[in-house]
Amino acid sequence: MSDDPARAAHPMILCETLLKIYKVADLEVVALQGLDLAVERGEVMAIIGNSGSGKSTLLNIIGGLDIPSAGRIEVAGMNLAKFTDHDFIRYRRETAGFVWQNVARNLVPYLTALQNVELPMMLARGTDRRRRAQELLELVGLSHRMHARLGEMSGGEQQRAAIAIGMANLPRLLLADEPTGNMDSVSTGKILEAFQTVCRSQGVTVVIVTHDRRISRAVDRVVAIRDGRTSSELIRRPMRAEDLRAAGALGEAGHADTHEEFAILDRAGRLQLPREHLDALGLAGKDRIRVKLDGKNIVLSPPDEDEKESP
Repeated sequence: MSDDPARAAHPMILCETLLKIYKVADLEVVALQGLDLAVERGEVMAIIGNSGSGKSTLLNIIGGLDIPSAGRIEVAGMNLAKFTDHDFIRYRRETAGFVWQNVARNLVPYLTALQNVELPMMLARGTDRRRRAQELLELVGLSHRMHARLGEMSGGEQQRAAIAIGMANLPRLLLADEPTGNMDSVSTGKILEAFQTVCRSQGVTVVIVTHDRRISRAVDRVVAIRDGRTSSELIRRPMRAEDLRAAGALGEAGHADTHEEFAILDRAGRLQLPREHLDALGLAGKDRIRVKLDGKNIVLSPPDEDEKESP
C-alpha cells in the first residue's frame, strides 16, 4: 500500500459500474445498480439521497467497510478489490478517516476532547500526540473545549470534535455520514466550515453523505443518488462577490444561484430525469418516452395521448 507518485494524476475516488446486492432471507436487495462516480483530490463534495437510495452503502464501500458485488472501486490509486484483510485494516487506519452521525462511534464519553483526539494516534510511531491533537481542535474551532467531556459539549461541538478525531492519523480521505443530522442551522454552518477548513489546511478530500440539502451551498459539488445510481450533480459555479452576497441574502433558497445542475449520463448512455420533470410532463408511472435530436439539443416528450401503449 505504498504511495506511487503517478497516482497523483488519478481521482481520489473512482467507482465504475458498482453493483451491490444484499440477500435478506430469500430476497435479494439491490442497493447499487451500476453506479459510476469520480471524486477529485482536495474536493469537498456531498452525496445526497433519500433513505434507501444507496448512499450509505456507497460510503461503506469507499470506506473499506463493505465490498461491492461487482464493479471497480479505487481510492488514492489503490484497487480495493485486491485488498487482503490486512490491507483493509491499514487502509481504515491510514488512508480513510470517519465521522459518524452517532457520537458514540466517534467519542469515548469519559475522555476529554483532547484525549479523544489523541486516542487514534497511539498506534502511530514518532507522533507528538498532544501537540497535533491541540492543533486539530484549534482547527475546528474547539480550542476552548479541549478539556470538556462528551456530556459537557453541544451536539455541534461533539461533531466538530469528531472531525478532529477523524483527522488524527493524517488521512487523505475524510468520510462523513449524516454529520449535520438533527442540527440547527448555526451548528450546521460551523460543522461545514470545519470540513472546509481541514480540507484547505490538511489537503484532505472530504465526502459527506447526507439527506440534508442545506449542505449544497457549503461544498464544491453535490451528487444525487436515486435507486442505486448517480442521477444528477450540482456543481459550484464561479461567482462574483456581489453575487455571493445576494445568494447569502436569499438564505436556504439561494443554493440554486451558486450551483448549476446537471443530469448524469452513465457509460451506457442512460440518465435519470428529476422527479419534478417527470411529473410536469405527465410521465410518472410510464415506461416509454419520445426522444428526438433537434440540432444540438435532445428533445424529450411524452408519447401521443391517442397512442396505445403496447402490453
